[in-house]
Amino acid sequence: MSSVFTPSFHASSDAPERASIQSLIKALSLEPHIEGGFFKETDRAPETVPSPFPSSKSSTSALAPQRPGFTPGLRNSSTTIFYLLTENGPQGGFHRNKGRTVHTLHRGRGRYVIIHADEEGSQKRIETFVVGQNVEKGERLQWIVEGGKFKASFLLPDEENGKESRGLLISEVVVPGFEYCDHDFLAPEHLKELVGSTKAEELSWLLSPLGMGQ
Repeated sequence: MSSVFTPSFHASSDAPERASIQSLIKALSLEPHIEGGFFKETDRAPETVPSPFPSSKSSTSALAPQRPGFTPGLRNSSTTIFYLLTENGPQGGFHRNKGRTVHTLHRGRGRYVIIHADEEGSQKRIETFVVGQNVEKGERLQWIVEGGKFKASFLLPDEENGKESRGLLISEVVVPGFEYCDHDFLAPEHLKELVGSTKAEELSWLLSPLGMGQ
């Protein structure tokens, strides 16, 4: 397995989060996210636009039913969330949004893996990059993932070759606004179809358990 795709931390439901992480989760009113990690929706723009997406039920809809007042043919113009990965919840499994997502880093380091499922070709392009404060070494403070691409993320130590993390905290703005019916998880067989058996085996640990039964 390539060292680029090797986890630095492993999920643990038994170990308590660091006190500083617990304080951050409380201060930002974060809650567990079905993709992994923690989140809080901080804004849902009041303006609505006609939905640009064909109506279809996603694999996520049954797991997270639509919010009260949802109108299938409309979307809020944007939504914004905080999203946090921690040492005990260190990864967000492969998922895809139909909407465009703008990400901004607040603290910490992590690696993103993007599968360009919306591009031509039988074997889809895989892109990976590190988000962090060291922009001189190519780490990103801001990144955009267009709709139709699968993305996964996992936590890295705060310092290169380090062993600890204060957590990866980012903001995500989805345009048009996020709805669960515009979201799905990547299934194992679909991963093989997109990137081939060898790469699929290398990336399989980044699949969400919620995509396994599809």
